[in-house]
Amino acid sequence: MQFFPSREIFLQIGDNIHIAWYAVLILTGAFVAYLLSYYFFKKMKYPTTYLDDLLLIVLWAGIIGARLWFCVFYDLSYYLNNPLEILAVWDGGLAIQGGFILALIAAFIYTKVQNLSFLRLADAIAPTVLVAQAIGRWGNFVNQECYGFEVEASYFDGILSFLKDGMYIGGHYYEPMFFYESIGCIIGFILIVFVLKRFQNKRGDLLWAYFLWYGLIRFFIEGHRADSLMIGPLRMAQVTSIIYLLVGLLGYLGLFEKLFKRPKPTVLFDLDGTLLDTQNGIIESYDEVFKKHGKEDLFTDEVKVEVLGPTLEEIFQKYIPEVDTETLCEEYRLHNNAIFAKVNKPMKHATKILEYLHNNAYHVGIISTKRHETIKKNLELFKLDSYVEEIVGCDDVKNQKPSPEGINELLKKKKWTRDELVYVGDSVMDIKAGQNAGAYTVGYLFNQKKEAALKQAKANEYIDDLLKLKDILNEGGHFTFDRS
Repeated sequence: MQFFPSREIFLQIGDNIHIAWYAVLILTGAFVAYLLSYYFFKKMKYPTTYLDDLLLIVLWAGIIGARLWFCVFYDLSYYLNNPLEILAVWDGGLAIQGGFILALIAAFIYTKVQNLSFLRLADAIAPTVLVAQAIGRWGNFVNQECYGFEVEASYFDGILSFLKDGMYIGGHYYEPMFFYESIGCIIGFILIVFVLKRFQNKRGDLLWAYFLWYGLIRFFIEGHRADSLMIGPLRMAQVTSIIYLLVGLLGYLGLFEKLFKRPKPTVLFDLDGTLLDTQNGIIESYDEVFKKHGKEDLFTDEVKVEVLGPTLEEIFQKYIPEVDTETLCEEYRLHNNAIFAKVNKPMKHATKILEYLHNNAYHVGIISTKRHETIKKNLELFKLDSYVEEIVGCDDVKNQKPSPEGINELLKKKKWTRDELVYVGDSVMDIKAGQNAGAYTVGYLFNQKKEAALKQAKANEYIDDLLKLKDILNEGGHFTFDRS
């Protein structure tokens, strides 16, 4: 095994196996783009599992597209007569524009299958492609590709001197067009992510900006290249660059918006204190358990407010840790089930808002710290079950709210959109869970004693009547925690 046995080879293993610098740099660029996209996904509160899937799909589609584009426009007859040579990527010959086009198509199909917003994900990923391209262009330097017209040796005096030896090709010096494109890509990334993003008006703006920027710099670069792929008398990359510029401009002007139909928001609710007025039943059931174990003095007015939201396990482990938690939970549930129908009722206008959502084709689900079967029985008891399509209880997930696991699992199971997502709840825990899932959160102000704490959670909106949710849904804008 030998590192750097030649200019083009990164690693030689035996006589027949080698890893080219070109491949190393392409993969390095892809990895850096992945890390940047990972950071943007985290900021969006997006499950990074989608990014992992996309990376594999886009990487392979990009390589295939870039190679086929090169083969078609470099010397199609040669590759048709020597089809195995199409696979020889290690010898160089990848056309970035072809790679991006096929990768974009693959990503579009993936987002449709997963019911994700293509434009929102493209805004997060497309700018990072510029960084990948900037790094990948150095593979052209290693292979002595992507060069311009012949120049004098003095051209490399000063800041470009480190490129001089590499640009000496066939007894002449050439302009390092790969270098100029690499720098142009980095500048584009900085402008799009740190400047344009601050003024973004709609989804897709960053994607269209990528098309505009890369189309512009690639058109300029190709005009100076001495080794361009040609289609008749035309430089193929310049033709493609003009298409890029047109697509970017038309997209930025909003002409493609009808192609990306915006779905209605998915609407998820908490149960206790949001759709059902179960406060009295919860407090009475806790009071019964505290009294049974001689802890009634701990069940103060402050604790009676505290128990409205957290899981049974959290409360009992905090206040009665010396008794088996599961035993306490069963005692609570037995009492709560016995009194449930007598002391509980639907919240004011809960039936009306659920009926409205159902009649207007909104997807509706419930995420609760109650058990799945208990949620189901509660909904059936108050005849709300026909309006709710999916429920997730405490026994369906490992991590309870404020973890977004329940929300994420429900969306994944039903393949409902997460890019237009509203979560309604009455506790800080509910709001945090919604925020952690990237949802547009609505705090329901039912209990005045919880109002101050709930407002500190900084939900996107607060309502004191569930019917006001109709106005929020009809007001427009994107339903994500940051409106992106």
